[in-house]
Amino acid sequence: MDHHETESTNTSLDENTENFCDYPTRDTLSEGLMGIFKPAVDQLEERVQATRASQVALKTQIEEVSSEVTKILANKKPPLELDDYLKKLTNTKNKITVVTNILQATQERLNKIHSSIEKETIRRETLLNSNVSLPSTSGAQANLTL
Repeated sequence: MDHHETESTNTSLDENTENFCDYPTRDTLSEGLMGIFKPAVDQLEERVQATRASQVALKTQIEEVSSEVTKILANKKPPLELDDYLKKLTNTKNKITVVTNILQATQERLNKIHSSIEKETIRRETLLNSNVSLPSTSGAQANLTL
């Protein structure tokens, strides 16, 4: 990183030795505070520089990964378009449902017709049996009821 950004404009004890006698308490206090804060500031500055360096490295790695992903995507075959097939399957399913409903309704009608035929057959057999068991006065009457 740039060293001109990190240079301190503060004066040290060595630079102000000629003024030391003018304000000895202030200068001693300043040097004491600098002695306390300077290690923390220096450590913070080192960490900031390390963070910046790691961010640059991370940026480089991200660019490399992005480049690799772009290459992979360029070489990858496009996905199959399944939407058309899904629509066809859905339409076919709906048609099958309609046909099933029609067949079910037709089966119910056939069952009703079969039931009606059985009832009519039983009714006619009963009528025939009752006509046969009754003495008929004429043969023509028996033929008319059939």
